[in-house]
Amino acid sequence: MPENSANFYADLPGFHDFSEVTNLSLYQPLPDDWLIVLADIKGSTKAISEGRYKDVNMIGAACITALLNAIPDCDIPYVFGGDGATLAIPSFLRSTAEAVLSATRALSKNQFDLDLRVGLAPVGDIRSAGADVLVGKFQLSDANAIAMFAGGGVQLADSLIKAGDASGQYQIPDPENDPAPDLEGLSCRWEPLQSQQGAMLTMLIQAQGETDAEKADIYRDVISGVSKILAADPAAANPVNAENMIFRWPSAGLKREAKMLVGRPKRKRKLIWLYVTSLIQYFLETFNLSAGGYDAPAYRAELRASSDFRRFDDMLRMILDCPVHIADQIDVLFSELRKQGKIVFGLHRSDQALMTCLVFSLEKGEHIHFVDGSDGGYTMAAIQLKAQLQQIAEDKRGQNSNSG
Repeated sequence: MPENSANFYADLPGFHDFSEVTNLSLYQPLPDDWLIVLADIKGSTKAISEGRYKDVNMIGAACITALLNAIPDCDIPYVFGGDGATLAIPSFLRSTAEAVLSATRALSKNQFDLDLRVGLAPVGDIRSAGADVLVGKFQLSDANAIAMFAGGGVQLADSLIKAGDASGQYQIPDPENDPAPDLEGLSCRWEPLQSQQGAMLTMLIQAQGETDAEKADIYRDVISGVSKILAADPAAANPVNAENMIFRWPSAGLKREAKMLVGRPKRKRKLIWLYVTSLIQYFLETFNLSAGGYDAPAYRAELRASSDFRRFDDMLRMILDCPVHIADQIDVLFSELRKQGKIVFGLHRSDQALMTCLVFSLEKGEHIHFVDGSDGGYTMAAIQLKAQLQQIAEDKRGQNSNSG
């Protein structure tokens, strides 16, 4: 292993302007001795139809939390995907990752009746198959960053892992025992975020260029096109704002947090502490106060800045709070780009967004907030995107058949 491989992400310079996500000079190749980790809920569409998408979000975020808590001394890249997550780890952490993610899979099944698939694909295998894994670091705020992935490697890793389902080539093994993952810091106490403009628009966009540079140009056009329609930086359409941040007690999310404590040492004590601290948070938020390390006004401002409503992992993901006519115009823009063969996309509209929080340190302002559209969000948008990809594949088969 290269001497500084474990420090790859910690040493990676960050960028603050999301439009720079298309600037490939800000990305660096993931070291060959790293692994791509992909987690997703199988049958998430059924769970959504049953109104359980918040459970799906929690398990997706739990995969990130469990792994971060298990390796506190190693900074790793990750992206929340709604019904799962994408992460990357150095290979020497493989056994640790397998243990904690296997435990998270068991918790997902036992406490939420959700089947979690987790696979690990070596970067070397991905490059041998013809793709690359490039990593950028987007600074949500000075204290918080999320990873961006480019190069096609994440998409290829997803294909390799799913293709290996039968053989188990890239799957993590079942645990010899059933340990409980450490999910300290994971919470979902805020009420759903009500749209203030008319629609919460969840978007997935995948460029169809031949090269990374060509795809970057397409993504740049998409971001520019959306900005022109909004007549503002998309950051102005952040679904998290002062008007829709509502904290109630006890929140519905507390029951989910309680489920996450099953199997942990001193569970009863931690359960009491969970309800006590959430009650204190409720009073601080209600009366706009501060106590200890929690400053309600400062925390809300930091929370909005550190919400990941825009992200990139071989596709562009955004959730915007916008007027209905703006959502219509974005749909028209994407449809036109699709006709030109530049993109495939998925859109989903709802009147709310959901937020799942990962709090590392209140004193240092280290907390990240995963955002997804309600009623399915990214998962439902992905159905439309996959249908468009399927149509492209069928058209190509038809063309090859006619030429033959």
